[in-house]
Amino acid sequence: MNLVLVDDDLLVTTALKTILEADPEIRVIGTGGSGQEAVRLFEKLKPDILLLDIRMKDMNGLEASRIILSKHPEARIILLTTFSDDEYIVKALNTGTRGYLLKQDYEHIIPALKAVQNGQTVFGSEIIQRLPELLMKKNEFDYGKYDISEKELEIIRGVAEGLSNREIAESLFLGEGTVRNYLSMILAKLNLRDRTQLAVFYLNHQ
Repeated sequence: MNLVLVDDDLLVTTALKTILEADPEIRVIGTGGSGQEAVRLFEKLKPDILLLDIRMKDMNGLEASRIILSKHPEARIILLTTFSDDEYIVKALNTGTRGYLLKQDYEHIIPALKAVQNGQTVFGSEIIQRLPELLMKKNEFDYGKYDISEKELEIIRGVAEGLSNREIAESLFLGEGTVRNYLSMILAKLNLRDRTQLAVFYLNHQ
């Protein structure tokens, strides 16, 4: 099994690579540290499975998954994270990835990889317990219909929380000018006039 591993924490990447390659059936053929690298490495190496962190600085794992799966719907992607909140689980389900595992469940990662290689979809035990409740919840507002990306949605949340452009930029590791450009595009996509309308729009669609 050829595997590409992408995580923005080098220590995690190194540790996981060591754990995974202890299994003779697994070969880590590439590693990266960002969503953009995940997309590039997948195109270049065409791995059997892409093991991908969710929270990364430039492009998160969900965005990278969407890009890859739009071009390669057969791609096997497992999202790996320390976070188990409902928002990410639901989005992972909707994206079409083959699994969602918690990093702390490291002993389950290799069995999960082999299950996905055999065509299954896998979720960590803690997540499986919550799936019935999540699937019964009302569908959240679909920002995708407005062509709002995950990065833009994070900026919208920052506006709704009352953060300034500078504070949003610092929290997302972006330039302040970049945030201003994003905001202009967001307002145009949602047909809104200003930050106040944007904050109200977000709060009304929770």
